[in-house]
Amino acid sequence: MLDYPALAALAAVVREGSFERAAQSLHVTPSAVSQRIRQLEERMGCALVLREQPCRPTETGRRLCQHLDRVGLLEQELQGLLPALAPQGPARVKLPVAVNADSLSTWFAPALANFAAAAPVLVEVHVDDQDHTREWLRSGAVLAAVTGSARPAPGCNCRPLGAMRYIAAASPAFMARHFPAGVDAATLAQAPSLVFSPKDELQDRWVLRQFGHPVELPRHTLPSPQAFLTAALAGMGWGLQIESQAAPHLADGSLVELLPGSPLDVPLYWQHARVASALLDGLSRAMQAAAGATLRVT
Repeated sequence: MLDYPALAALAAVVREGSFERAAQSLHVTPSAVSQRIRQLEERMGCALVLREQPCRPTETGRRLCQHLDRVGLLEQELQGLLPALAPQGPARVKLPVAVNADSLSTWFAPALANFAAAAPVLVEVHVDDQDHTREWLRSGAVLAAVTGSARPAPGCNCRPLGAMRYIAAASPAFMARHFPAGVDAATLAQAPSLVFSPKDELQDRWVLRQFGHPVELPRHTLPSPQAFLTAALAGMGWGLQIESQAAPHLADGSLVELLPGSPLDVPLYWQHARVASALLDGLSRAMQAAAGATLRVT
């Protein structure tokens, strides 16, 4: 029989990235978390956590984290079917998901809010670049993710959502200052660009598509979709803006396309753990419906 308090400690370390933050989330001491995981490792006969910054699960640790999340879903559904198990109603189950910031700030958050308002869940959202959210699934830290990868993570199903369109844009003043004779590789190598984080490669991908070779871009880093747009409007730099958010500014002239008619479409996919769960199926349907109404068909 598995030690579920120890499994909960393991999952908390993987989710939070450290023993100290895991202890805070579980309302116990770091030594208690360490002892539980050490006893579980002794029983399993192998390491379950790589003590790095942040902590990462081993393959066995990943599988145990996935098992715990799935057990939580199954127990919640059983409480719904057998009310005697939960006289006050089914307990809310934690549902960890990963998503890229641009999706979260546009179509994902409203759909998630509607789902969570009607379902007995406590959603735990992790934000990362769309090219890296698959790693959250692979590690077992989340049960579902919006990702840029069509390759399913181990033990997961993958479905296309559509493509998010981006427009390379800047303010008219920025264009006049940095691109008076037009946009080319040489001028882009001098003009400040905007990136969301060190993982953000959208600007590089757009440049590669337009000119056929990479360009070393000067970068401002702004880890907020709204700040990203605000910075472009203020003339701080150029960047790949979400089409739906940039459209009114392009229409009124406060933003200008760097190269008209050169959007970048980024395909997105919904990946989720391969487990029989009405809650996870409901979440998947809600995300696909919201994406289908917002994203471009690929």
